[in-house]
Amino acid sequence: MRLQSHIPSEPFTPTIRSIQKGETKPHVFSWVIWRSVTFVVFLAQLAGKDGAGAWPIGVSGNITIYVALLAYMKKSDITITRTDWLFFITAMTSLPLWYLTSDPLSAVVILTTVDVFGFVPTFRKAYVHPFEEKLTFFVLMAVRNFISIMALAHYSLTTVLFPAITAIVCLMFIIMVMYRRSLNK
Repeated sequence: MRLQSHIPSEPFTPTIRSIQKGETKPHVFSWVIWRSVTFVVFLAQLAGKDGAGAWPIGVSGNITIYVALLAYMKKSDITITRTDWLFFITAMTSLPLWYLTSDPLSAVVILTTVDVFGFVPTFRKAYVHPFEEKLTFFVLMAVRNFISIMALAHYSLTTVLFPAITAIVCLMFIIMVMYRRSLNK
């Protein structure tokens, strides 16, 4: 008898299938940055004694690195600009800053900034190649983050900032891609 998993991999499934078919060609740098942020959040949750509550974030980070590896193996986007490198290096070097701060809001601001930096290579690539992105993932992530905000037990800048900004950036990305697709029909 097979056990059903309650790990939140559903937003990734359409993207993974689409990459495997060669329909979606994600920017590897974005996915590496997003994996790094997710992993740091996972470590922070473990440090905060979240226990099993942190596991879905850890699994999500592992799925995210799988997407990055799959994108790399499929040669999804081999065009890496100086700007991409700038945002990648900035994101990677700023990640350790979360550890140096004892203020939760500062850590959330840093992680949110790094996550947004992760979007820049994907925005650039999708602007040029709007049909190479699977929007389902970004729609699901926006919805998941808005639901996450509604489910919070306590509202503060520390608890709302990351999911709100991530959802807003996902929506901006969706709008930009749809607009670019409409111009390229």
